[in-house]
Amino acid sequence: MFINYSDLPNFTNLFLDYVYEFDKVKEFYLYNFRNQEEYARKFNEISNSKRISPLELNKIILNQYSNTSFSKRTMSNISSLGNENSLAIVTGQQLAIFGGPLYTFYKIITAIKFCTQLKDKFVDYDFVPIFWLEGDDHDFNEVRTINIFNNGNDNKKIEYLNAIDSPNEFGSVGNLKLKQEIEATILELKSSLRVTDFSNELTNLITNCYFPGNSFKAAFKSLLMKFFDEYGLVIIDPQDVAFKRLLIPVFEKELKCFFEHTQIILKRSAILEEKYHAQVKIKPINLFLTDDSKRYLIEPDENGYRLKNKRKKFTQDELLALLHESPELFSPNVLLRPICQDYILPTAFYVGGPSEISYFAQVIPYYSIYNIIQPFIYPRASVTLVEKNINSLIEKYDLNILDVFRNRKDMIPDIIKKHINVNTDIMFSQAQDEIKSAIEKLIADISNIDPSIAQILDKLLEKQLQNLSTSKSKIDSTIIKKNEILNRQLNKIFNNILPESNLQEREINFTYFANKYGIDFISYLFNEISVTKSEHQIIVIQS
Repeated sequence: MFINYSDLPNFTNLFLDYVYEFDKVKEFYLYNFRNQEEYARKFNEISNSKRISPLELNKIILNQYSNTSFSKRTMSNISSLGNENSLAIVTGQQLAIFGGPLYTFYKIITAIKFCTQLKDKFVDYDFVPIFWLEGDDHDFNEVRTINIFNNGNDNKKIEYLNAIDSPNEFGSVGNLKLKQEIEATILELKSSLRVTDFSNELTNLITNCYFPGNSFKAAFKSLLMKFFDEYGLVIIDPQDVAFKRLLIPVFEKELKCFFEHTQIILKRSAILEEKYHAQVKIKPINLFLTDDSKRYLIEPDENGYRLKNKRKKFTQDELLALLHESPELFSPNVLLRPICQDYILPTAFYVGGPSEISYFAQVIPYYSIYNIIQPFIYPRASVTLVEKNINSLIEKYDLNILDVFRNRKDMIPDIIKKHINVNTDIMFSQAQDEIKSAIEKLIADISNIDPSIAQILDKLLEKQLQNLSTSKSKIDSTIIKKNEILNRQLNKIFNNILPESNLQEREINFTYFANKYGIDFISYLFNEISVTKSEHQIIVIQS
């Protein structure tokens, strides 16, 4: 089942128009990902404009895999990157612990399956799925937590606490070493999940990737390889010194020409704001520098450059000399990162989510600045997983899946009214009035005949009204109990489909499903997910 994105919460108009009404956004994006007639021409352009020698690229990637056991399919794909006719289908993500939200896996599945479809249609090219490890990011708080459904079916946050004084003063997360606290995090994850036949296998998998002394980047890469190496996914580490040396021309141009670049991007962002929204706040310079193991934004200074929040300055000559001597200390921000990817890789498609597609509207001018051919921007698969018991509750209460994506506060009372349509106050008030009226009339009729009987009837009325009140209390309690069950079941539906009022794919980690259905659940997802619909997919898990 597929749902139009416009029927779901939290999708921006910019994204919706990009997917469904491209003519409205064509001034911000050069190419329509749906226009397959353009594919062959762009593939030819990209193949003929490679900046980096395919053989050099092949050599660097092979070196990154030198101490790793990997599949023949991955080896074949790496070798393909040494060919002139190779094209990359790229995606990437921050190195969130345990893989982060489910959409990380959906990005990868999209890239891999789309490669296969392209190979079938464009036989003159080799298409290689590539995952770009975004290890340069330094926001530790964004990568140290995951959410799961715990053994009580509640949404629970699992946190990795790094035992440091200031969690906001990290260098690049990719190089951050896991400490002993990771063992407590894994133990909390294990104890929060229901014990199943697959629990030990999952724990062993996580423990073999995330252990004290391993880096965030190495752990993340190991986890992805466990699931996607068999499909030929090539995982690239852009923090590699060899890659950073290739990017020296990009970094140098950004430092020398930042004012001109900023004016162009500010103008684009202003135009964008008139119709939609600008996803990214513009900085004067889109580069960071690592100094004393911390990552600082480079800012312009009257005599050259300075590091934000640090009393350290450079002349242009000093900073350029440092760039050529130690390029690994430099890293791009979110706007310059796509340029770095596509400067090095022969990128035909970038697979991104709604937020990434939105910020590409600001990025596009950079491609002409750096004389790089812009790839097609392809929406990743978007999925909600509906478990069998949740689907049964949806059917029990005669709900449409779209109902669940409505506002929970509005929806639940409506459903309760529909399924328990009883007003005991009115019912018992009417009954009380009828009984009271009937007995009082009887008393009036016989009081002149036998006053003693009238007194008996008066006591009978009092007793009947007491019995009626008692019965109402019992029925009210039953209704409350039924409401509690209904309310609990409805909240269970919403918590699973729309946890924290957000799409499931943006909140929940894969471990919940792998623990319940087995590690092979990722293979199940791979087979079930469609990557061509560009709509939100509902997958009902039948097992």
